[in-house]
Amino acid sequence: MATLLAIINIHIMTDIYQQALNYHQQNTGKLGTSSVVGEIKTKEDLSLAYTPGVAEPCRLIAKDKNATYTHTLKGRTIAVISDGSAVLGLGNIGAEAALPVMEGKALLIKQFGNIDAFPLVINAHKPLEIIDFVKQVAPTFAGINLEDIAAPVCFQVEEALQDIGIPVFHDDQHGTAIVVRAALMNASKVVDKPYETLKVGIIGAGAAGLAIARMILGLNCTADTCSRAHNAHHVADVIVFDRQGALYAGREGQNIYKQAIAGLSNRERKAGRPEDALHNFDVVIGVSGPGSITPETIGILAKKSIVFAMANPTPEIMPDEAKKAGAYIVASGRSDFANQINNVLAFPGIFQAVVKGRLKTITYPMKEAASNAIADAVVNPTVDEIIPSVFNPGLAEKVAEAVLKNK
Repeated sequence: MATLLAIINIHIMTDIYQQALNYHQQNTGKLGTSSVVGEIKTKEDLSLAYTPGVAEPCRLIAKDKNATYTHTLKGRTIAVISDGSAVLGLGNIGAEAALPVMEGKALLIKQFGNIDAFPLVINAHKPLEIIDFVKQVAPTFAGINLEDIAAPVCFQVEEALQDIGIPVFHDDQHGTAIVVRAALMNASKVVDKPYETLKVGIIGAGAAGLAIARMILGLNCTADTCSRAHNAHHVADVIVFDRQGALYAGREGQNIYKQAIAGLSNRERKAGRPEDALHNFDVVIGVSGPGSITPETIGILAKKSIVFAMANPTPEIMPDEAKKAGAYIVASGRSDFANQINNVLAFPGIFQAVVKGRLKTITYPMKEAASNAIADAVVNPTVDEIIPSVFNPGLAEKVAEAVLKNK
């Protein structure tokens, strides 16, 4: 049966991939530009849109740069920036190959958040080059969505850009963490285990894995320093695993970002693989690759275990296999299974708040509020519904409102 399901799944995915090629070729991509002031039909129109009339908003902005928010597209536009170094599950495929994803991200920000966005893919991989680029384009935008930049570069880049006057938000980190936390809060209700008592294993110590650990442990982190956020609602313990095994304080081979997490997690300093260290843990979260969550690992978890297998397009373990191994609740990143954990639940509302509130940065309390709003959108969570649909009406507005209340 498992082999048959695998064959069916391959056929479905192959068909989707071919349809996607046709979809993208039909209109030469997914985005275009359009006027918000109508057509330029007369000399008067031309005089207002361009010379001589355009000189007056230029004079105004020269006196007061804040006027860019009211007199230009800066007041409603987000940049989606990537170097193409960690695209989906495809890895470092380069800037050009990342462009379809960034177009899609911009489209979703518009579709679900009603905020304009524009993709910028760049041939730069050194942290200082990316930092310098973002600083240079920042005057055009209300906020920056960093996307698909590999760890640990993504950490260094984002941290260096927190004081440029507009929010810089790495969605692979924070969008993922916000949605995972929301799903985990609701899953804890279904299995009747208080969120604060959960012990969680995270397989994958890249951008998403470390961000999830920070989020569910309630941590504010910069470089090699982490501290508990004030009044943060957090789980009991977390063990993060990289290719060498569990992170723990004092282990060799950990960069500064892993060290910071290791110092405030894995309280018993367990070593080894997930199969060795996760006895009686309640949750395992995969942000790694196919095969990294094994039936053996699920078999040693506590009763009513929770499994999030989030690699795309092929999860760490297929949902039916996870259930067979004993998982009570299973979520993935795919839309063809129950409980899709998708960043689109978070980032449209986050950036709607950025634009509406003219935010300068996005804080931990804002992210926690966004996560709570997403969780609350499911009134009565069940095994197959711990997270709202991406088409949940008004979700972005609820997320934005929650964020702005914590401004």
